Amino acid sequence: MTQKFYSLFVEHYLEGLLSPLGSVEVSGVITGSERRGIVLFFPKGTIQTERHSLGLLAKVAQSDCSIEVYYEQIGETEVRSCLHKLLSVFSTLNCHASAEGKTLDDNDLPRLWIVVPSASQDLLKGFGAQLELENWTTGIYFLPNVFRIAIVAINQLPVTSETLWFRLLGRGKVQIQAVSELVALPPENLVRRNVLEMVYRWRISVMTQTDLTEDDQELIMNLTEAYQEARAQAVQEGVEQERRQVVENLLRFRFGSVDEELSRVVDSLLQLTPDDFARFLLELSSLSREELLARFNSHE
Repeated sequence: MTQKFYSLFVEHYLEGLLSPLGSVEVSGVITGSERRGIVLFFPKGTIQTERHSLGLLAKVAQSDCSIEVYYEQIGETEVRSCLHKLLSVFSTLNCHASAEGKTLDDNDLPRLWIVVPSASQDLLKGFGAQLELENWTTGIYFLPNVFRIAIVAINQLPVTSETLWFRLLGRGKVQIQAVSELVALPPENLVRRNVLEMVYRWRISVMTQTDLTEDDQELIMNLTEAYQEARAQAVQEGVEQERRQVVENLLRFRFGSVDEELSRVVDSLLQLTPDDFARFLLELSSLSREELLARFNSHE
C-alpha cells in the first residue's frame, strides 16, 4: 500500500514544483489497490538552470521528460517495465514525425528519470548505467543514450541545496535531513512555502485512510514534522514582530524617535522572558532616556 500513498505525494509535489516551468501531466493508472503515477513534463521555454531555486530538478526539466519515483529499491523487472513504456512512447512519436515527413533525433525524444531511494551496483552494471560527472552530480546514472533513461539514486546525491528537492523524496535519514533543511530555509522562500502547503494538503488527503503501513506512517510523520516546525517558527516570528512593534511604538511615543542606541535596547528587550519583558514595559514610562540606557547597559 505504501506505493499508493507515496505516489499521491509525488504527484502533488512534482506538479506543484514544475508547473511554473511548463506543462505537467499526471498519468495515474489504478490497478487493484495500487496506484502508480508517472509525471510527464514539457517545458514552456528555455530554463535558466544556473542558481535556479529548484537546483537539480530544474536541470532535469530542461527538456521533455517523464519522472517515475519509487519508494523502495527496484530490480531489473521494474526497469524493463519502464523501458517497455518508454519505447512505446518513442514508437508513437516516430510515427507522428514520419507522417509529417520528419525524422526525430535521439535528443528530440523525452528522457525517463527513474528516481529511487537507492540502487544496487548489480542493477546499474546490468543495464550499463554510468555516471556523467562532467555534467551531472554523483548519484545520477545514465543508461546508454539510445534508451534515454537515467536512474537517480537519492541516497548517493550530495547533501547540497541543489539536490534538496530530490532528497525530500528519499527515505529514513535521507528524508529527515532534507526535511530539516527545508524548515531552515528563510520563511520568505517561495518554494519552501509552496512545498509546505503541498505537504499540508497531501497529509489531509491521506490521514483519513485506515490501511496505512508503518512506512506510510513514517512518511507522513517526516513530512508533517516539516509543516509543524515551519508553522511553529512562523508563530514565533509573528510574536517577536508584534513585541518589537509594541516596544518601538512606546519608545517613539516617549522619546520622539528610535535611533541606533534605542534600537539596541529593543533588541535586548526581545531576549527577555515574557514576565521580564512585561515588567520592563511597565517601568518604561517612568524612565528617562539616560536611565533606560543605563538599565540596558547593566543587562549586557
